[in-house]
Amino acid sequence: METITPHLWFDKEAIEAARFYTSVFPRSRVKRVSKITGTPSGDCDIVSFELRGQPFEAISAGPYFKFNPSISFIVNFDPSKEQKAEQSINSIWEKLLPGGTVLMPLQEYPFSKRYGWIQDRFGLSWQLILSNPEGEDRPDIMPSLLFVGESCGRAEEAVTFYTSVFKNSKRGSFMRYDSSQPPEREGTVMFTDFRLQNLWLAAMDSARDHKFGFNESISLMVNCDTQREIDYYWQKLSAVPQAEQCGWLKDKFGLSWQIVPRAMQEMMAKADKVQLDRITKAFLKMKKFDIKELERAANAKSVGKKQVAKSKAIAKPGGTLKRKVVAKKTVSKRTSAKKSAHRVKPKKRTSARGPSTRKARGKSHSVR
Repeated sequence: METITPHLWFDKEAIEAARFYTSVFPRSRVKRVSKITGTPSGDCDIVSFELRGQPFEAISAGPYFKFNPSISFIVNFDPSKEQKAEQSINSIWEKLLPGGTVLMPLQEYPFSKRYGWIQDRFGLSWQLILSNPEGEDRPDIMPSLLFVGESCGRAEEAVTFYTSVFKNSKRGSFMRYDSSQPPEREGTVMFTDFRLQNLWLAAMDSARDHKFGFNESISLMVNCDTQREIDYYWQKLSAVPQAEQCGWLKDKFGLSWQIVPRAMQEMMAKADKVQLDRITKAFLKMKKFDIKELERAANAKSVGKKQVAKSKAIAKPGGTLKRKVVAKKTVSKRTSAKKSAHRVKPKKRTSARGPSTRKARGKSHSVR
């Protein structure tokens, strides 16, 4: 069965951030750290980790995208499961606070006795909430999608669309804004949650003047078992052709997805350096992943005397693809051809801006 994993794009801090988060949240661990080379971003660290049982993937791949509160992570603390739930919220809040920004203060609200929204020092946003033990059971951590600006009012449409694409899905709670909650628009989504495959998510609309939106810093990685599954999700979700690269796509709401063969992750986990380089070169040329081509790259043998076409690709998600093909002739095993030192730098991309980071304790921004 396909599974969905949140994916985080860092500049250079993926390993540092994963270690930090696994020290903040109980029942957490770093599962695997690896490195891929020869990408347009240079050498990239890849990290797999778990927080309170929720899997995450992260990469250090350059300063192209910045986290913002359009996607945050709700952390549920259930008093019926945790005897010291409120103390746990307070403790984790204090660990996330240094160098971060308070978006909504940790205090009592009409919807919870203890709730706060914070953007940590890496820019990632967390909503910590003391959940109602009488409500429906939910995972400890859930990604939350905030539809703002031109997308405000589309949360319900998005949830309907996503639950139609993923067959193993479920709708959860649903609440709308009423006329007494300006500047929010009456009838838009105040809160809803839903399940896609293994992953529960939340969605909200906000009509406030937010200066951010969805970008590639946080994407949802769909792990597929077959080429047929890859083809299906690609056809259903992709709506921005220029964003299609290396398994990445963008849907009609601006949300980024990665449609990834589970076999590729297994290949890369088991590969030696030579195999890993071949796999990396193969997938950098692709838009939608082709499992057979990846397997051929992983199992390919050394090249002898012949003409080889080497493709250098700019594969930044969300950008356009550029390639420079260079003819390379291998004369013999004893004579190595000179390698081009030329590197094509990816064009800078303007990313969505979130609230400015302020290190002073106690200052806050409201995102709702």
